[in-house]
Amino acid sequence: MTTYELLQILGYAFNILGLLVCIGGLTLARRPDRRLLGRGLAALGFLIAATPVLVQLLGLVEPVPVGALPTR
Repeated sequence: MTTYELLQILGYAFNILGLLVCIGGLTLARRPDRRLLGRGLAALGFLIAATPVLVQLLGLVEPVPVGALPTR
C-alpha cells in the first residue's frame, strides 16, 4: 500500500474528526467568555479536515500515476 492510498483511506477519518472539532469550537465560540478558544478550535478543526488536501498540495505525497486506457 502506497502512502497515497493510505492518505485516501485516512482522508475520511480526518474529515470526520475535523468536522467534529470544528462544530465543537463553533459551539464554544457562542459564549462571550470562550469566544477566542472556540474560534481557535474551529480553525484547528478546519486544518484537520483539510490535511489530506494540504499534504497533496504541498507535494509531500505524490499521487500514483494511472496507466493509459486500453484501446478498443
